Amino acid sequence: MSDPAATLAVYGAPPLALADVPAGAVQLSPLVPGSTAQETLADASLDEIIMLAPPGTVERRYAIAQALRALRPDGRLRVMAPKDRGGARLAGDLTGLGASFGETARRHHRICQVARPADLSAVAAAIAEGAPRLDPDLGLWTQPGVFSWDRIDRGTALLIEGLPPLAGKGADLGCGLGLLAHGVLASKDVTDLALVDIDRRAIELVRRNVDDPRVAAHWADLRGVEPALADLNFVVMNPPFHDAGAEDRALGAVFLRRAAGMLRKGGVCWMVANRHLPYEKTLAEHFSQVTPRGEGAGYKVYEARK
Repeated sequence: MSDPAATLAVYGAPPLALADVPAGAVQLSPLVPGSTAQETLADASLDEIIMLAPPGTVERRYAIAQALRALRPDGRLRVMAPKDRGGARLAGDLTGLGASFGETARRHHRICQVARPADLSAVAAAIAEGAPRLDPDLGLWTQPGVFSWDRIDRGTALLIEGLPPLAGKGADLGCGLGLLAHGVLASKDVTDLALVDIDRRAIELVRRNVDDPRVAAHWADLRGVEPALADLNFVVMNPPFHDAGAEDRALGAVFLRRAAGMLRKGGVCWMVANRHLPYEKTLAEHFSQVTPRGEGAGYKVYEARK
């Protein structure tokens, strides 16, 4: 291919041992800042898509359906997933989408070579099922695959209950749908709130869910250098501890280090975490004063002052 970016796309980070992704392939995962949204791809526009499928059932079917929609009639989808994180269900997903495929297994992954179905009615139904929607119980716009997309996370609820009125400039790291942001913005003394998330879908949703001139939303991976926030009065967060469906306790430590770097001297970080996660050492390394502020439902809340 003379211009692989025009005809080839990749979703996520398929293992190098299972997929040779040419340089220049268009990245489609919403968890890669700067990637292209699948929804913006023209129908029947790509020759090939290589996908590491997400683990969530509705999210996975949605991503596969969007890929099939974007394939040319003679195009090819190569989709794979670890057997214990959706791979065992790939065949059923593809059958339900009306797609013909061949299946192999390698390195604990299921790998399917898939052709675009002639009848796209099941594809359209899967896209509708996984699309953004207004949840009447949450009172928020949401989408399958976003953190806590169909319920109020108990840790976030515990943190909101314990938060004092905040003031000045702050940030919500890993903002999700914006539930915690609503709690923070209840204080009229908050002047600016940066909402940061690695998930493009969360950023698009939070812009609908939090209509406040004090807010700026940032699609960013906190393991990188962006966003360049500094001199903040406060940071709030419910840091993640999963990456691509697998537990990664180092993520929370990254959030704490970035929070400390964003805060001015005397600034405060309010965080909630699962009770079993050992963040106390990292908190002590980056903050001068750490105070437990609550515990319940398997979670713990800390106030950490720089």
